[in-house]
Amino acid sequence: MIADMPRPRPPHLHHESTRHGKFVWYVRIGRGPRVRLRSSYGTPEFAEEYQAALIHKPCSKPGSPVSGTLAWLIERYRETGAWAALSAATRRQRENIFKHVLESAGDKPFARISADIIIAGRERRAQTPHQARHFLDAMRGLFRWALKAQHVKRDPTAGVENPPQQKGDGFIPWTEEHVAAYERRWPIGTRERVWLDVLLYTGLRRGDVVHFGRQHIRDGIGTIRTEKTGVEVALPILPVLAATLAAGPCSDLTFIAGDRGRPLTKESFGNLFQKACRAAGVPGSAHGVRKIAATRAANAGATVAQLEAIFGWSGGGMASLYTRNADRRRLARQAMHLLDANIEATSIPAPKGKVRAPERKTK
Repeated sequence: MIADMPRPRPPHLHHESTRHGKFVWYVRIGRGPRVRLRSSYGTPEFAEEYQAALIHKPCSKPGSPVSGTLAWLIERYRETGAWAALSAATRRQRENIFKHVLESAGDKPFARISADIIIAGRERRAQTPHQARHFLDAMRGLFRWALKAQHVKRDPTAGVENPPQQKGDGFIPWTEEHVAAYERRWPIGTRERVWLDVLLYTGLRRGDVVHFGRQHIRDGIGTIRTEKTGVEVALPILPVLAATLAAGPCSDLTFIAGDRGRPLTKESFGNLFQKACRAAGVPGSAHGVRKIAATRAANAGATVAQLEAIFGWSGGGMASLYTRNADRRRLARQAMHLLDANIEATSIPAPKGKVRAPERKTK
């Protein structure tokens, strides 16, 4: 090993044999602390550790990403307050995106990632617009932080447009006919009915209802901090929901449970709820139930502030969508008779009896 070492030796680089007979390298500047180099001598990793030790930069642990790679940047991002500030659901979603990104480009230098590369990643997901948008959101979060932390000189996601939104309202909103059909198929006393009524009479998202249980209820008010937005909502338990919960079946910890009485993850609950919906002949989406819950409240006259308090929204945008649609229907019902009144006021009645043609004058 020593014979292979070039001369002169790089400055501040030393070696010794331990009491166990192992040959080790370390960096020591003057009488300062010794920094152990753990990679094999002559490798790029060894050179990286040596350079890092010279500037008192912590050395990478064995098996950790190489400095300067996209994998290294993502690992640093996970250690930041910006990452911790994201909701648990958003972090899980972005971890799934990063998993695929790391498989294809984790060893690539992050400094060479351009807008064209980001656009190419978006286009590879063009068939699933939601995934394409999630990919952009994840990469934007990463590189906006990297720019502030001065790891990059430019943000390659800046100016990259979002994928076109799919036409339509997204999840199919339930109708009152859908609710009635589901209730006929799954009467009170079935776990499937508990699923619907907890969704319908709390307005909670799928990720929240699977955690909602008796421990959240005090004096008839259910209080829970939502997973997606972190907003705490306080929901009075309506008599119709209380009757369903009393009939059960529920688990000891959560109202929503599987066939063995155990709590469910939001993914497994989503799959089971879809099966229950198919058996009832209705759209299989928990979010569709949330939509009709919001529609019911808006049609009954709930204000934007009231909708936000129930559904954990903020900013007024989503709540305004429901109140605006409800107001349009309400105004149309109130004003429709004006069409008929307008016709009566402006129409010229046809003359009664026979109409004589005007006589022609002769010269």
